[in-house]
Amino acid sequence: MPRRKKQNTRLRCLPPCTGTSPAHELLTTPTMNIGIIGAGHIGSALAGRLTGLGHQVYIANSRGPETLQDLARKTGATPVTTQEAAQRGTDLIVVTIPLKNIPDLPKDLLASVPAEVPIIDTSNYYPLLRDGQLPELETGDLTESGWVQQHLGRPVVKVFNNILADHLAQPGKPAGTPGRVALPVASDDAAAKQKVMQLVEELGYDAIDAGSLRESWRQQPGGPIYCNDLPADKLREQLTSLGTERTPEQHAEFLANQAQQEQAMAAQGIKL
Repeated sequence: MPRRKKQNTRLRCLPPCTGTSPAHELLTTPTMNIGIIGAGHIGSALAGRLTGLGHQVYIANSRGPETLQDLARKTGATPVTTQEAAQRGTDLIVVTIPLKNIPDLPKDLLASVPAEVPIIDTSNYYPLLRDGQLPELETGDLTESGWVQQHLGRPVVKVFNNILADHLAQPGKPAGTPGRVALPVASDDAAAKQKVMQLVEELGYDAIDAGSLRESWRQQPGGPIYCNDLPADKLREQLTSLGTERTPEQHAEFLANQAQQEQAMAAQGIKL
């Protein structure tokens, strides 16, 4: 018999609010079971933020759950195997591992995951520092998440790739706060995108519909949206300015910018 999903009761106050004013309202938000595959910078940051919001988080890495005990103590996430993270993430799964390691995931990893469970991809392509050159991404035939989607065999939602992990680890801001950071969310699955956008808002960011996965090149490294923490109006301006169909010139420009950024990181001794 399936378990009844737990509910978190959360109090949301609308200003002015004294705690007894009729301006406050009681909200009931479902607690989600979220599997995170990858315990690097982004995975660890999300684990802490999501458990802090009351969600049940299961996190895995390539070395086994016994190596994640310190992270478990810091974040409250439950260490599991990669397969268990996929199985227990009954509401949402986040794949946040180095791009070059995507093909090494078990081929049947998501075979038993229901189609309605969103799969988030946070990957970025770093050919110099980490991933080596991937021909499809060098030619521009695919976006990074399009490449991931092909390997996973499931629609993915591209998000959390263009914010620094240490920024993601910090609390977001309430809706309507001036300068609130906006995050683009791209996917071919409208229902999955909507669910993920709700989570982005819950984390304290403005969620901006960034179109299809084919359009997700706009939030990749080397472009003006990448790691610039833009507010919603500026993010929308950039999306509009870039257009939807990537030109060869834009692809070359993004690759050149990314190469310069990676060279600067290498000179500083930064490793990914």
